[in-house]
Amino acid sequence: MLNEATIASFKAGLRGGLIEPGDPSYDAARAVYNGMIDRRPRLIARCADAADVMAAVNFGRGQKLLVAVRGGGHNAGGLGVCDDGLVIDLSPMNYVRVDHKKRTVLVGGGALWRDVDHATHAFGLAVPAGIVGTTGVGGLTLGGGIGYLTRRYGLTIDSLLAVDMVLADGRFVAASARENADLFWAVRGGGGNFGVVTSFLFKAHPVHTDYAGPMLWPMEDAEEMMRWYRGFSVKAPADIYGFFAFLTVPPGPPFPAHLHNKKMCGIVWCYTGRIQKAAKVFKPIRSFKTPALDMVGPIPHPVLQGMFDGLYPPGLQWYWKADFVRTLPDESITLHLKHAAKLPTMHSTMHLYPIDGAASRVKNSATPWCYRDAMWAAVIVGVDPDPANKEKIATWAKDYWSALHPYSAGGAYINFMMEEGEERIRATYGKNYDRLAKIKKRYDPTNLFQVNQNIKPAK
Repeated sequence: MLNEATIASFKAGLRGGLIEPGDPSYDAARAVYNGMIDRRPRLIARCADAADVMAAVNFGRGQKLLVAVRGGGHNAGGLGVCDDGLVIDLSPMNYVRVDHKKRTVLVGGGALWRDVDHATHAFGLAVPAGIVGTTGVGGLTLGGGIGYLTRRYGLTIDSLLAVDMVLADGRFVAASARENADLFWAVRGGGGNFGVVTSFLFKAHPVHTDYAGPMLWPMEDAEEMMRWYRGFSVKAPADIYGFFAFLTVPPGPPFPAHLHNKKMCGIVWCYTGRIQKAAKVFKPIRSFKTPALDMVGPIPHPVLQGMFDGLYPPGLQWYWKADFVRTLPDESITLHLKHAAKLPTMHSTMHLYPIDGAASRVKNSATPWCYRDAMWAAVIVGVDPDPANKEKIATWAKDYWSALHPYSAGGAYINFMMEEGEERIRATYGKNYDRLAKIKKRYDPTNLFQVNQNIKPAK
């Protein structure tokens, strides 16, 4: 029975502390990046180290509590928090240690990508990650990890060398290609289904100053630009990355006043080749159709990674829909234009993230991430600060997704999904699902870790 004495005993054994309803820090501790999520856990264990995590897992299992694991709190569906249960909060476990000689990076389970980018940049290194610096390392990595370096260096999981983690039975284990190899396979894309990862060891890559930034074109050029982009993107060298977007220009600097609040299309570029060659590489891009705004130039990699952090602070209302995409036929482009013209709010957008290049050179069966043969990960997000617009942005995202889904590859990037049910999870993991379910049965047979894009233990 969960009672005050039991809670007090648990709290006394935690180095990091325990937060309960009524505590002054409770509302801040339960808040996640997506302001649409408003859940009230019974307990929040702020874990200072692996010993705290072990204690929290044992307590949650022993008390039969619903358990959620929070890294950076950035998950689309808010799956780092739960109602009435126990949140294992890893945010105090925020450390980054770079071994520049070995080109490896040891990262705590509560770190954010901006912390990693800051630490590695001093050595001219980077780990492939996302496009927002406030994203948590744990959630992004366990879901696969796509971003500016995907075409050059692969997914985040392709640079993952090892993890330390706490299993559902409270054991602390390491997993790598040589140790608990089945578990290591599962965590590289299988999400938080298999335990609590307390640290990640990554391979880092030479990256320092990118030639990068956004180019924007008027909406009347969007059809032509999208057709050009589909051909250019798939043939571009691996050191050129560009994601396509529909957006509304923010009404402030660095954007010029004549573009404020204007609906436009854009490509956000990242070139990781030699800076001396960048102007020549981008000459045919710029000459195809002169952009209305060209902000592409030399930029330190951490600055690029954090470029959108100010525009998308924690606490906005988010509704996400996503799919993997193999082709962009003319019919789908027509539908994109129709729905992009109805962008409901300034923050709402659609992105097409390339996932070819180095990421596509890994077999679908090598990790749970089984859409290596797709070309893009598409995401449609309705976003706004005002909770009153919740239905408005969700309806737009759902309608847009429903129109384009018939042109998709089937599943979606797991980190871009809300809570959409078992069918969508199975579609996302495809032929790898059954193997994941067997590994889940071995390491979490009672499904203690179910507040996630859940893979149920095999029967």
